Amino acid sequence: MTDQRQGVEALNYSSYLALDEVLTAQRPRSAEHDEMLFIVIHQVYELWFKQLLHELRHLQDKLTAGETTHSLHTLHRALTIFKVVVAQIDVLETMTPRQFTSFRTRLDASSGFQSAQFRLLEAVFGRRDPGVLSYYAEGSAERAALAEQLALPSLYDSFLRYLTEHGYPIPAALVERDVREPARPSTEVQQALLAVYHDDQGPAQVAERLVDLDEGLQEWRYRHVKMVERTIGDKSGTGGSSGAAYLRGTTFTPVFPDLWAVRSQL
Repeated sequence: MTDQRQGVEALNYSSYLALDEVLTAQRPRSAEHDEMLFIVIHQVYELWFKQLLHELRHLQDKLTAGETTHSLHTLHRALTIFKVVVAQIDVLETMTPRQFTSFRTRLDASSGFQSAQFRLLEAVFGRRDPGVLSYYAEGSAERAALAEQLALPSLYDSFLRYLTEHGYPIPAALVERDVREPARPSTEVQQALLAVYHDDQGPAQVAERLVDLDEGLQEWRYRHVKMVERTIGDKSGTGGSSGAAYLRGTTFTPVFPDLWAVRSQL
């Protein structure tokens, strides 16, 4: 269909969503029935990771500006996406260990361990591990994007600026800290958070939704490791990782430790 006013092809449902590209992006390497599910699930994960990055960067902008309403709205959306991401594991777990083994060798060295977008998410949440750059080739777009993200403020840093915008006493040394270093638990931040919860206004709601987000990430990690355990047990991962052993080491580690530490003081 042509748009006569502009002399170009008019958009339709398929062209707007680029379905000719999306629906031909599944290229199984075996004739096994279950490989299609494996590919689709992981492609959908990557799409959700892309959207989460989009939302969390927007959230950082709103937090830095001290905006409560927009921050809460964006947090709600991100939390809802996490619920969908976790729920997708139920679909993946319909695949038995034998069904996965039937095509696993065709994956060669590819692994979810190599997901650059998930590494970017970890960096947004505050993980600072320059060693992850070694997983990506020199000069690659993935390595450049991750290096850039590791040098940018984390979600925690944006939250500290949000608190200062609302008049809470966060030490300048923490607000202006070197964001290339991992954030450490702070008694000063915890004291400010106690005041936040005592006031029980918008900032307290933002703090609680950040706890929800932290919990959502931990839930994803837990479900992910249990899915790997039930599918391949303690075998090594296809990308050279230690598989479930590596994933267990990342489970239940909070990204906002100060928000958890104050629970015992409220």
